[in-house]
Amino acid sequence: MASAPVTTRPASTAGTRTGRGAAWGLAVGVLVVAAAFLVPPLTGVDVVAGRAAPLIGDWALRFGPSSIVAVALVVGSAHPGLRGLVERMPWRRLLLASWVVAAVWMVSLALVDGYAGLGRVLDHGTEYLQSARQVDDVGEMLRVYVSRIPLDAPHHWAVHLAGHPPGAVLLFIGLDRLGLGAWQAAGPVVVAVAATVPAAVAVTLDRLGARDAARRVLPFLVLGPAAVLMAVSADAAFAATLAWGAAGLAAAGAARGPRRWVLAVVAGLLLGWCVMESYGLVLVALLAVGVLVAIDRSWRERMAVGAVAAVAAAGVALGFAALGFAWWEAFPVLHDRYWVAGDVASRRPAWYWVFGNLGAVVVCAGLAMPAGIGAAWRPVRSVAGAVGRAASPRWERAAAPLLAAAVAMVVVADGSLMSKAEVERIWLPFVPWLLLGVLWLPPRWWRWGLVGQGMLALLLQHLVRTVW
Repeated sequence: MASAPVTTRPASTAGTRTGRGAAWGLAVGVLVVAAAFLVPPLTGVDVVAGRAAPLIGDWALRFGPSSIVAVALVVGSAHPGLRGLVERMPWRRLLLASWVVAAVWMVSLALVDGYAGLGRVLDHGTEYLQSARQVDDVGEMLRVYVSRIPLDAPHHWAVHLAGHPPGAVLLFIGLDRLGLGAWQAAGPVVVAVAATVPAAVAVTLDRLGARDAARRVLPFLVLGPAAVLMAVSADAAFAATLAWGAAGLAAAGAARGPRRWVLAVVAGLLLGWCVMESYGLVLVALLAVGVLVAIDRSWRERMAVGAVAAVAAAGVALGFAALGFAWWEAFPVLHDRYWVAGDVASRRPAWYWVFGNLGAVVVCAGLAMPAGIGAAWRPVRSVAGAVGRAASPRWERAAAPLLAAAVAMVVVADGSLMSKAEVERIWLPFVPWLLLGVLWLPPRWWRWGLVGQGMLALLLQHLVRTVW
């Protein structure tokens, strides 16, 4: 994608209201996390999530040689020259650097548990790799996929295959066919793909005319606690699919001529594939709408781009249906399995997970996320109004719809009660877009906010042994 002209530097948002909003957001985030961690032990309620609820895992203090690298990266993030370096570095070199640093950060955290931490979980019986190696006939797999979702079905699917459309396992079938079916190889591939997410979000902002905003948010997208989960989860690959689909849609809006329609088709195919990777990612429609709203073109042009992308996305779903898997038939079957008596999801108390989920996603995204949303609350509401939108700088008009869409995705997902627990993994695709709120943080928050993100990641990796 060609680079866009550099926009003017985003205006400072250090006003009293923004700072107060950030403080309130941070306070709410801390309270939600505290409630999520303290309610189970204080009430004695079994929330079916392990001793480190709301995270799926247990407390386990540990460290390894790679801890030194991870700590060094956090210390480096405190250097006062980092911001200037990010602002001066040539754009494409910055995107490449973000990919490299994100990969090093994820690997340094994962290797605290030894090489097994870099992907052994992918070979667990409930995950995808073992099933992928057992599939000899992909066509037959698609034809019987829905019938093998119920728990009482003969040879029912493993947990993650039953809980996801076949696009997820097809990724690992592809790796297996390429000779990368062992977890020792698949793990690094997942890391390499996941490490592109910060660059994809930055490209999205750039194509929406907010390159300077992309530079400002990029360090927060690279260095944060989400890396602890991104390095070991297939959902990190889903996050990359969504991020590049959004980038493609933004690029289509900025392009002219035939290139616009090619990019719209590519974006639609990626976003359509998202829905085939996870049922919950049907919510990508909200982010797609956010991107279309943020495109600086006439409504007619935006609607045309959206229509082409929607047709391409629908083509993915219809293509799977023609091969034997109909998403709209599978989801009700999954819903019945999810709520069947005896299944782990049915034993998790909904009243706790309504806020427990939010606590988990705050830990995953970092406390800069609720602080940023608090700081952005008033400006985003202003952008939503016609008068406020006209008076807002370009970077706000680009980022505000994306942040609003991310918040909406989480609210809908949480309210559906189809994600009780495990959201530190399941909601990874939403996290980068939730972090766009840091763009509204007062400048005095940026440096130490970034350090705080890194420190939270170190605590999460060294104190909690998740199952992911």
